[in-house]
Amino acid sequence: MCALAVTGAAVLTGCGGDDPDAGTNGVGKLSAGTIQTRTRSAAQGASAVHLSGTVVTSGRTYRLDMRLKADGGTGSVTSGAATFKLLRIGTQLYLKADADFWAQADGKGGDGKGGTGGGAAAKLDGKYVKVPRDDAAYKKFSGFTDKDVLLPGLLTLHGSLATDGHHTQASTPTIRITGDHGSGGTLDVSLKGTPYPLALTRAGNAGTLRFSDWDKPFTLTEPAKSETVDYGQQLPTS
Repeated sequence: MCALAVTGAAVLTGCGGDDPDAGTNGVGKLSAGTIQTRTRSAAQGASAVHLSGTVVTSGRTYRLDMRLKADGGTGSVTSGAATFKLLRIGTQLYLKADADFWAQADGKGGDGKGGTGGGAAAKLDGKYVKVPRDDAAYKKFSGFTDKDVLLPGLLTLHGSLATDGHHTQASTPTIRITGDHGSGGTLDVSLKGTPYPLALTRAGNAGTLRFSDWDKPFTLTEPAKSETVDYGQQLPTS
């Protein structure tokens, strides 16, 4: 009856309102489980991504600002008062930090002269340190540079899945899905183009992340030899 009462450009006015999925990729009309599957597949197929935010693991909070792609990644990680840089090209992982970081990692807070101590801290200060693959630090930090390891674990919500309305992230319309009404995490998925994940709140207050620059290429460059140290033994525990 309503359609008979209006004409021309106003044919839909007052007859159910705007469709929030009009002009989108249509993902918002799917079930939450299907949306999660689609967005994980999109993330896996992407050539690159920039992620930033926090991840809580083993009781420790890490603030990440990483760019990742299939053969490596680069960026910074902050834990407590310490910030360090990670660079992985293929299987080679580098860790760059200042003397304070290495002195604390080595359990030596100072040299009694107001400094951070000699030895390892002085040798590694400000250098790209090659991390041996059998070193504990490799296992601990390489996952932060590995797109195929990091994203699948992050992009899984827990518990019963449901949609939670239309939202916006950085001016991009999204559909939000939740696990167990939010306690199992929330994920905002792009409604423009490919359904990439754009924002994540992890279950159990285990961090929040933003994702951007999907499929935007970047270059990983080996550091100069003058900036590189091959420690040649087990690194100080960090």
